[in-house]
Amino acid sequence: MEQYRIEPGKKFKLADFSADDLGDFDGKKQKGNEKLAENRADLVELQELLYSEHKHRLLIVLQAMDGGGKDGTIRSVFEGVNPQGVRIASFKTPTQMELDHDYLWRIHSQTPGKGEIVVFNRSQYEDVLVVRVHNLVPREVWKKRYQQINDFERQLSEEGTTILKFFLNISLEEQKQRFLERLEMPQKRWKFNPGDLAERKLWPEYMKAFEEAIQKTSTKWAPWYVVPANRNWYRNLVVSSVIVDTLKAMKMEYPNPAIDVEAFKKQLAEG
Repeated sequence: MEQYRIEPGKKFKLADFSADDLGDFDGKKQKGNEKLAENRADLVELQELLYSEHKHRLLIVLQAMDGGGKDGTIRSVFEGVNPQGVRIASFKTPTQMELDHDYLWRIHSQTPGKGEIVVFNRSQYEDVLVVRVHNLVPREVWKKRYQQINDFERQLSEEGTTILKFFLNISLEEQKQRFLERLEMPQKRWKFNPGDLAERKLWPEYMKAFEEAIQKTSTKWAPWYVVPANRNWYRNLVVSSVIVDTLKAMKMEYPNPAIDVEAFKKQLAEG
């Protein structure tokens, strides 16, 4: 899945990334779903290993336009994973207390501890996306935040946190179809927000904001992946594959208990 990773410092255009791309699985949805099932099974084991070893931390950042599938990605990719070791942090409109602090204050408090996977549903990037598009702060303020975010993520990385960032890339037409689906299905109508239609009109501005944010903050220690997300199954396959490969590369091992195992086995056998 390295084809979706944005290399640090390399120029790129979001327009060059098709939201309909299916990579090597074009015309192979069944095989894609089989691979997704394998990834889920691997992730169940790897998360248990991460939790028990208690050395590494994994932070996953999900960003997308409305309807991009952040919630669906979380449900699908982490299906069957022990919730004890996975936590979801959602960042909505800042509260007054949060506004009274710097914009990274609420973010830092939600980062993972040892042995934990934390998924950010939206993140610190809202402060160079929504804030930029809606002119909530002056340009000279949000422009500084790219480097501030890079420094923040570098600090997390140097302290032992592995960071993966995914932009779930859907097309404007696909967003329209998903909004219509929300309106047509009673069980999904609660998710529709009339304000989403106003945000749709700002699509070009958001694409520019995402493009610059990804360009300036995809680093060796916190890479961005631009994930084709018009097809849910392929979106989930890409995200799960990157996570599984990253966890496997940690070369984790179950810890050895500081006890005489054989002695305790003998006691149990005799009792």
